[in-house]
Amino acid sequence: MASPAPIAIILAAGKGTRMASDLPKVLHPIGGRPMVHAVVDACRVAGCGRVILVVGYKQDLVRAAFGGTAGVGGMGVEFAEQTEQLGTGHAVMCCKSLLTKEAAAPGQPVFVLAGDGPLIRPKTLRKLLQRHTDANAAASLATSVIDDPAGYGRIVRDAAGKLVGIVEHKECSPDQLKIREVNPSYYCFDTKALFDTLANLKRNQTSGEYYITDVPAMLLSQKRTVEVIDAVPAEDVLSINTPAQLAEVDAIFRKRLLDANASGGTR
Repeated sequence: MASPAPIAIILAAGKGTRMASDLPKVLHPIGGRPMVHAVVDACRVAGCGRVILVVGYKQDLVRAAFGGTAGVGGMGVEFAEQTEQLGTGHAVMCCKSLLTKEAAAPGQPVFVLAGDGPLIRPKTLRKLLQRHTDANAAASLATSVIDDPAGYGRIVRDAAGKLVGIVEHKECSPDQLKIREVNPSYYCFDTKALFDTLANLKRNQTSGEYYITDVPAMLLSQKRTVEVIDAVPAEDVLSINTPAQLAEVDAIFRKRLLDANASGGTR
């Protein structure tokens, strides 16, 4: 039997405090459109049947950017509301009411992605999904190796190269800070495994938030399969936290569009 079409959860509830603007971060333009549109486009091209946006800060503007104020927007996206900013794990928990059927039995793949990563490529998502499906995994991560990993969660492996977990930058030991393999927030989960694990997720002792990054290690502790592939080009994980970084990513995105149009292909 064919695998079900993947679902996508896109985290789009944040403000973006360093963007020098009251506009929700995901609505800042890349290629002349809100950056989150590029993430939704990539999910559609990669075969996602449903796309759920987690909204929070000025959510009316985010909903309006998709042609809808409630329910399903004009681009066919659905919305889940995060009323408090309690972390990425909490943001995903806010989608559970939309996925009760899918979370009831194993077998439904779901991407969890960041809405502020417009350089995401459909082919990367397809590669991640293929590995996830082939391995019958509970979770799969696509990672990247970059020259300057400052600010990113590190992929921690054991002596045999097996995943141990993801450690946020601010919680890294001096040795872990030297790791150049980072977590760009490209996840694929079995929906049931995801929500079963989220039910037991604990708040981070420092921030008081729930982190989706804790889920892979929790699944490993249950002897579940967690796959890791270094599949994200370094360019694709460029941060957008300032207007200057926004301009840099916009230039890359526009060049990709020109190259794709010239070749008749896709970005």
